[in-house]
Amino acid sequence: MTKITIGQHYPTDSIIHHLDARVKLIGTIMYIVFLLFVNHYAGYGVAALFLTGIIALSKIPPRLIFRGLRMIVFILIFAAGINLFFTAGETVLFHFAFIRITLEGIMMASHMAMRLILLVMGSSILTLTTSPIQLTDGIESLLNPLKPIKVPAHDIAMLMTIALRYIPALAEEMEKIMKAQKARGADFDTGGLIKRIRSMLPILVPLFVSAFKRADELATAMEARCYRGDINRTKMKAMKMTRTEFIGMGVMICFGGLIFLTRLL
Repeated sequence: MTKITIGQHYPTDSIIHHLDARVKLIGTIMYIVFLLFVNHYAGYGVAALFLTGIIALSKIPPRLIFRGLRMIVFILIFAAGINLFFTAGETVLFHFAFIRITLEGIMMASHMAMRLILLVMGSSILTLTTSPIQLTDGIESLLNPLKPIKVPAHDIAMLMTIALRYIPALAEEMEKIMKAQKARGADFDTGGLIKRIRSMLPILVPLFVSAFKRADELATAMEARCYRGDINRTKMKAMKMTRTEFIGMGVMICFGGLIFLTRLL
């Protein structure tokens, strides 16, 4: 559980870290959308090369990026299995009773697995290279045009940032509770599925209590610092677009063009 990378920030001096948070947010959304249009292995190759370049520029250890994939192993296996066994196709490779594996199913399963891996790795870079304060300011700035229709831009940005920030914190808390339960003789690794689900109840109850306690402490701390949302609020660092940000957006557009080119060809 402590291997979760989404929500963690890795501070270092790199071009990606110094980019405007708004550019990184828009770039991440564009990356996810472009990745959903990939329908060929060449497209995944282009996305993998692009992601490798971003990781190199961000100076984030690759092991930290790959470590976050451990949490989606079950989802990968489940998604690949669904597509492998339930995708209809003409080229049957194996058939026994109700089990039917086709070439089209294998291709669909591999496409789904690669897409999930690239999505998780690309999304992790956003939080690893952007501090919670920068992320809040970026989301709020992008939602500001919706203020005339009474959309609480600052509140939404703050809620999203706090939620991302507390994912690794709650995972660490769950790890501590599990170790404490194991020290008292609890067994989470043996037995059937029903037994394992029941054994998780002594973990979930203190985890929820701890989560509500953290939320209450956070609210108290914000009130003690006279937090009043975006009323008369100023920012220490003003967000501004420079030549680097425009180059970054141009790179994302070129990446999207390559993805659509592989789709057409």
